[in-house]
Amino acid sequence: MLRALRTTSAVALALILLGASAGVAAAGGPGGSADCPPDRLECDITAQDPGTPADSKPSGSGTTSGGKRICEVRGQTVPCSRPGMGNFNSADGCYWLLMDPQPEAATARLAAGVPGDWKPGDKGAFYNVTCPGNPVAGGTAYSATDPAAAAVDPAQLAQQALDKMTLLGPDIASPATAGNYIVGLPMWMWVNKSQTTYGPNTASASAGGVTVTATATVSKIVWKMGDGSAATCNGPGTTYKASYGRQESPTCGHTYTSTSASEAGGKYTVTATSTWTVDWQVNGGGETGQLTAIRQSQEQVAIGELQVVR
Repeated sequence: MLRALRTTSAVALALILLGASAGVAAAGGPGGSADCPPDRLECDITAQDPGTPADSKPSGSGTTSGGKRICEVRGQTVPCSRPGMGNFNSADGCYWLLMDPQPEAATARLAAGVPGDWKPGDKGAFYNVTCPGNPVAGGTAYSATDPAAAAVDPAQLAQQALDKMTLLGPDIASPATAGNYIVGLPMWMWVNKSQTTYGPNTASASAGGVTVTATATVSKIVWKMGDGSAATCNGPGTTYKASYGRQESPTCGHTYTSTSASEAGGKYTVTATSTWTVDWQVNGGGETGQLTAIRQSQEQVAIGELQVVR
């Protein structure tokens, strides 16, 4: 069954596709299967799924809880996407899946209402529509709008951009395993800065005509020194020079009060944990937001005592 749809409203899509008397799909009684197989159109569907493939019809007016979209039909929670069926549209109670390949132009124009100048590559596209509990309402539908654009969640694209980055733990320059450190003398801590260990690190992700660019930079490093103490440094630290003598670091330092002789291997385990702040924005001056990523590195450090020669 080929149906023509030309609208920018999910509700209008539902009315054209299903007709005023069609109604939405019933989800079945409680206590049924937690996931409705593709070959069963009437069952209790209770799973929650935030998945939103960019090539499928959006989930309509689904609500959001804990960062996940919740899709419902007559009070019953249904998966927001299902393999082989696409994304759920809460306005019409149906799943929309982009046809691949798309129909040829001659075939497409057989559908009433499809613009006469429509051609493959135009913004509109054809979808397979499945309506659980109401199979008669399904079929093939044409949408002149860009369904994928409406389905895009910029925060999800920001996470995808973050996943593309290679964010590593701090590249510890000091303290170093080969260093010579003494109880009571100030230790200077600092890290080497690079795109992957300190930032800035930038990546983008796109879907449905929306592009989000994210930039990650280390905002702080928490040092656990292995002796029960910790220090928080809001920068990479200051590189030590011999001319500084025994003064303390102006930005990031620690002074040990006991040797590491009693530790495993005779060394303290120093752990540096970086917090990456990831700022993102929809290209073109759109929505903005922020994510956080945590990375960690370790170093083994021997702390000895100053030997006095008599």
